[in-house]
Amino acid sequence: MSTPSVTHDSDTRRHGTRRLLLIAAVVIVGVLLAANAHLVYVAFSSQPDCVTHLKGEGEPGTFRAAKSAC
Repeated sequence: MSTPSVTHDSDTRRHGTRRLLLIAAVVIVGVLLAANAHLVYVAFSSQPDCVTHLKGEGEPGTFRAAKSAC
């Protein structure tokens, strides 16, 4: 008796699914790395403008900069 070809079809389908999942994982990791690289680029390339704030002692309930860069 010969072995049925069902196991061959099952193995082929399993390898195809495994390959698809691997490709999806690589794409997802690539997108995450690109997004993080973009965030780092924007963080280093942008310089926010100075905002008016209290420079002396503030009143209770008001906010002031801890260390002014302006």
